[in-house]
Amino acid sequence: MTPPSLSALGDWAELPFFAADWPRIAQRLAAEPREILPPAPKIFAALEHLQPAAVEVVILGQDPYPTPGHAHGYAFSAEPHVRPIPRSLANIFKELHGDLGAPPEDPDLRFWADQGVLLLNNVLTVPAGCANGHAKLGWQTLTAQVLARLSDRPRAYLLWGAHAQKAAAQVDPVQNLKIETPHPSPLSARRGFFGSRPFSRVNDWLQGQGKPGIHWTKP
Repeated sequence: MTPPSLSALGDWAELPFFAADWPRIAQRLAAEPREILPPAPKIFAALEHLQPAAVEVVILGQDPYPTPGHAHGYAFSAEPHVRPIPRSLANIFKELHGDLGAPPEDPDLRFWADQGVLLLNNVLTVPAGCANGHAKLGWQTLTAQVLARLSDRPRAYLLWGAHAQKAAAQVDPVQNLKIETPHPSPLSARRGFFGSRPFSRVNDWLQGQGKPGIHWTKP
């Protein structure tokens, strides 16, 4: 794999990770014999899409979908043609239906990013067919630095599952909106994700801050 260019990262490129940690991770990825997902040009897609000042909501995922053709660099999102919809995303859509009356038309959530939702995975790469296979590469340092960079003003955080909640443990729950529930995976969604109404709660909070809500169901 040829490591992706960092030229489109904008202000994110100033994070210490890119000088101190990225060269080692890039070397490991270049030596990886397995197919790496998402494709190299899409590894940093979520950060390239949304500069720090534009972030209003953060949704943290664990790592990319391990099925080739699914992951495209945005947590929980998948390429628009993907069917069946990944199971965790299908449960997110069920909750969207219960909360707001309808889910999006397809699994591509980039229109959320257009509105200020950072869809960031805690680990940005995965070997095809091997979920969590790059959990020890050191990507979590980037997540920590992104969250620290976003501590400059109040934002909303949707933290689904223990991995996201641990990664965002330092996010101030007084300054920010922190919604912490079980993960939307089939193993845990019924333990408190369903019925949590995270999308309307985020919009209520944003509007209380004098900002527009997110159009969660359609662009």
